Amino acid sequence: QKQLVESGGGTVQPGGSLRLSCVASGFSLDYYSIGWFRQAPGKEREGVSCISSSDGSTNYVDSVKGRFTISRDTAKRTVFLQMNSLKPEDTAVYYCAASSAFNVCSPYVTYEYDYWGQGTQVTVSS
Repeated sequence: QKQLVESGGGTVQPGGSLRLSCVASGFSLDYYSIGWFRQAPGKEREGVSCISSSDGSTNYVDSVKGRFTISRDTAKRTVFLQMNSLKPEDTAVYYCAASSAFNVCSPYVTYEYDYWGQGTQVTVSS
């Protein structure tokens, strides 16, 4: 069974931090790039960050660059998203997804993902 499960969401004040986790089951991160996406109410899903299967290289959209860090532990088949300096506009449901189509990924590409997690809510509010 191939599956992704996110965790780590919650409610924080602006400027706070959260670390999201995405655990993969049934496949190796050596062959699947992992993307983090988010969707706020009334908005379409957008990419946030991704980590490439080829070499673990990372990419970010401009709005989170310098604040978010994506990383992976291939042995544990887990991808993390460390989110610092959170802003209210970061509020969304965050999803991880796996793609075998990319060994080099871009967070601006949201298609060609094979598996999706259930999402975890991140709320940034004062």
